[in-house]
Amino acid sequence: MAIVEYRNLVKNYGAVKILRDVSHATRDGEFTVLLGPSGCGKTTLLRMTAGLETISDGDLMIDGARMNDVHPRDRDIAMVFQNYALYPTMKVWDNIAFSLDVKRVPAPEVKRRVEAAAAILNLTDYLHRYPRELSGGQRQRVAMGRAMVREAKVFLFDEPLSNLDAKLRAHMRVEIRQLHERLGTTTIYVTHDQIEAMTMADRIVLMREGRIEQSGTPDELYDRPRSRYVADFIGSPAMNFLEGRIVADAGVPVFEAEGLRLTLPPGLAVRPGQEVSCGMRPSELTPDPAGEVAGRLTLAEKTGADQNLHIAIGAVDVVATVPRGVAVTPGDAVRLRIPPERLHFFDRDGGQRIGGA
Repeated sequence: MAIVEYRNLVKNYGAVKILRDVSHATRDGEFTVLLGPSGCGKTTLLRMTAGLETISDGDLMIDGARMNDVHPRDRDIAMVFQNYALYPTMKVWDNIAFSLDVKRVPAPEVKRRVEAAAAILNLTDYLHRYPRELSGGQRQRVAMGRAMVREAKVFLFDEPLSNLDAKLRAHMRVEIRQLHERLGTTTIYVTHDQIEAMTMADRIVLMREGRIEQSGTPDELYDRPRSRYVADFIGSPAMNFLEGRIVADAGVPVFEAEGLRLTLPPGLAVRPGQEVSCGMRPSELTPDPAGEVAGRLTLAEKTGADQNLHIAIGAVDVVATVPRGVAVTPGDAVRLRIPPERLHFFDRDGGQRIGGA
């Protein structure tokens, strides 16, 4: 296991800036997810960690040693690629053992490591098959086995589940997380899927345009997003936003938008007349005849145990996730409530979170 630290990392392609002053430390044995949309720099950062991309400026440290100029094979890192990168003419055993054979590891040790990895990944019965004879999930497990047998300090995953169907992705999320719990190896995992990040990570690093927007536990990013960007990216369905302003109601500041007036959380640092965005999680809006959020139902999406109600509030479409037993029909007037402490407020200019006392 190892500590992986980025110190003011910069990556440029000529005049194009890909990574801008990125600093973060992945703790020993931690599962860190680099999350963000395409083009945010997350894969470039992973490839710099592996030594597949050069570092324009800053330092990459592994266990306190500077790795900028260390050859990839000497970094004690194992990487699992998005497209599996298996050798089609080699059987599963040989694919898993390939890196050990290249290093001329003694045959008994190769046998021990391959069999141990196969047992953990439920591949024992497939060791003498070719990759073409395997399912997508089995091929991904072979790629993971090839990384495991190296017994590296750090595992790197580059969007390993993006080629799988939804059901298999959910299954593989569990398998990868269980593997991490068993091995305890420091892991850095890249994805654009916030569900993967929320369900798998010890710590999420959410990136935006080559910078870290926020890092923290999944709960921290969900419950206290530092910016509207984070609030909008984390959560499914996405957070609702109402654009409005702070007004005084009998001397007490309240939020006003689309004909609604919402009570503010205690101690919120705002002033009358301030333009703000108010965020509401769909799961925290609950039906209530006396609720302060009022609108008209336009659509009810059944998702199984729940349903997503689309409610028109003025010109804004707000989504509320409620139990499927709530009887509603498009066109109905709907009222919802949300505790003031579950509201999120962001500055309209910079999009930064407005904190309370």
